[in-house]
Amino acid sequence: MPLTTIDNKVALIVVDLQKGVLTLPAAHPVDQIITRSAELARAFRARTFPVVLVNVIGSAPGRTDASQSARTTGHSRPTPPPQWADLADELDPQPDDHRITKKTWGAFHNTSLHKELGVTQVFLTGVATSIGVESTARSAYEHGYHVVLVTDAMTDVDAQAHQHSVERIFPRLGETSTTEEVIALLKESAEVSEKKE
Repeated sequence: MPLTTIDNKVALIVVDLQKGVLTLPAAHPVDQIITRSAELARAFRARTFPVVLVNVIGSAPGRTDASQSARTTGHSRPTPPPQWADLADELDPQPDDHRITKKTWGAFHNTSLHKELGVTQVFLTGVATSIGVESTARSAYEHGYHVVLVTDAMTDVDAQAHQHSVERIFPRLGETSTTEEVIALLKESAEVSEKKE
């Protein structure tokens, strides 16, 4: 379902646009994803709406096929380089931005994100569409937020996984939109607010 309205209390959540993750292969040009997310961040900041910048520094402790395979082959996860978790410079983090560091796929689990927001609607961008973004969207939906997924500002290592999330999962969690549409609606809602004052 396309974006219909912007609430009075909204936040942008940018998931895992960090230097280490952005070196991985992607289904869409990563520079475009970063550029669009940065455009959205500037637009949200201009309206004094919260911008939440999320990075990941670990993984959940549970056993998975991937972790089991690493143990049986003797390959352990390499220690990430020092700047691996640093956010993409283009996001231009600001002092008022909320920073969330997570160790799981979703940005709500075991973090302060839900307590910090104080909003009714969240807009999501980032990587990977089918992992960090989708997990965060599912949790946002379960917390009762109006969820908007900005599909041209996200990507995945797997094009089919991205497409599945966008076409099959996201319509069940919220509304979908593009960067251009969101920015246009932000401007429109700002003009309406100005006329009311």
